[in-house]
Amino acid sequence: MLESIPIDERRILIIPGDFEATTLYAIEHWRTACLESVRERGEFYVALSGGSTPKAIFEKLTRSPYREEIPWEKIHFFWSDERCVPSDHPESNYHMAMESGLKNIGLPASHIHRMPADATDITESAKRYQEEIQLILKNRPFDLIMLGMGDDGHTASLFPHTLALKNEVDLVVSNHVPQKDTWRMTLTYSCINAARKIAIYVLGAAKASMLNRVLKGAYDPIEWPSQKVGTSTSKAFWIADTAAISSFKY
Repeated sequence: MLESIPIDERRILIIPGDFEATTLYAIEHWRTACLESVRERGEFYVALSGGSTPKAIFEKLTRSPYREEIPWEKIHFFWSDERCVPSDHPESNYHMAMESGLKNIGLPASHIHRMPADATDITESAKRYQEEIQLILKNRPFDLIMLGMGDDGHTASLFPHTLALKNEVDLVVSNHVPQKDTWRMTLTYSCINAARKIAIYVLGAAKASMLNRVLKGAYDPIEWPSQKVGTSTSKAFWIADTAAISSFKY
């Protein structure tokens, strides 16, 4: 049975059930957001994420019966973050999404906006990606931003104690992640928290302790960056399965 638990004015915890029920809910949430945006505004601007749940979403959406229901030609695909790897690398979020079915549905090339985090100058590349977002969306926010939560409480590539957490001006930045000894490209809080819909997928018992800390613990987004996602006017929907909320204190 679906549970909806308000955490505060910025965040709502959605518990559809077990892994299968939660994945199905996430798919239906994506589909509804898409159809609503196309019906009301003519297009659907979505920022995709990596992870096993988005992978399952892409696989289902690109197969019948969803494939025939989705107005693919009305969708612009962006990414919420990307690793500093080539587009065909197994760890690329872009590669995962395309291999999970998006490459098979005849998407217009002009509607696929890969984050070029493998560029020689990732900082300059992030500026160009921001310009691309502004050119396509103009003054419109994203209709849906897909996110996950890492074991350390990060989301997108907003990692604990990194410089991107303090950027309140840009939509996209390069972010050095010392704990992984690498660079990433990521959307910022300013971009994420302006979205019409924000979905954070958290599935599995391994995320239970951190989910409880992020949603119920003291507010410290420098330490737990995913805490800062969501505003009173653009709430973050935390979509979690029963395993992920096994440590949750109601």
